[in-house]
Amino acid sequence: MKTEILFGIHAVSEALKAGRRIFSELYVSKPSARVEEVAAYSESFHIPVKKIQASQLQSLSGTDMHQGIAAKVSLYPLTDLSDMLDAGIKPQFLLLLDSVSDTRNLGALIRTALCAGVNGVIIPKDRAASPTPGVSKASAGALEHILLAQVTNMVSTINELKKNGIWIAGMERSANQSVFESDLTCPLGIVIGGEEKGIRPLVRKQCDFLMSVPQKGAVNSLNASVAGAVAMYEVLRQRGRTTELS
Repeated sequence: MKTEILFGIHAVSEALKAGRRIFSELYVSKPSARVEEVAAYSESFHIPVKKIQASQLQSLSGTDMHQGIAAKVSLYPLTDLSDMLDAGIKPQFLLLLDSVSDTRNLGALIRTALCAGVNGVIIPKDRAASPTPGVSKASAGALEHILLAQVTNMVSTINELKKNGIWIAGMERSANQSVFESDLTCPLGIVIGGEEKGIRPLVRKQCDFLMSVPQKGAVNSLNASVAGAVAMYEVLRQRGRTTELS
């Protein structure tokens, strides 16, 4: 079994709760109430807990941001696109991240996606951030619960989603249509582009429509995670209102 070192209180705790990874060992170095709570919880699953020096934990995790806790776990459990589509959640609400390369942005987007009711996140295998332990920590452990698929070709993936009745909306700051003017109650996939160049041209062409977040002031662009959060919560708002009216 291939393993990796998961680190951070929320990442380790949520991985335990999600039950999607196999835990081999838990490592703790910094005594605190929160660390001890996670350690006690892991022991209830008969996971060995080892107390080590902070320097050893830093060496294991590759960072000094480990918060005094880490775990040797199986690799992140990716989801097949077909399984995501067969999950039975209606209407579908997917998040497609086109070349988001910053691990903190990816973590923040995944955290918001879980909170906003997104039932699947899709990322490319190449030239983009992967679901690493750092992303799990940046997502406050949300990565451990979300369904995430890595795909080879985003364009062909979008075409497959459209064949399944899912509309594709691209976030584009120059789009004339506001996210607040768009009907987001249909089966939907929202595309968020990379930090520097946004959505790639070939991917943009496959979108059914483009939408923007209205902005005022001297700074004319929001970062990927903020723009994505606005769009995801507008979907949640619109769908909640539709449920209330039905």
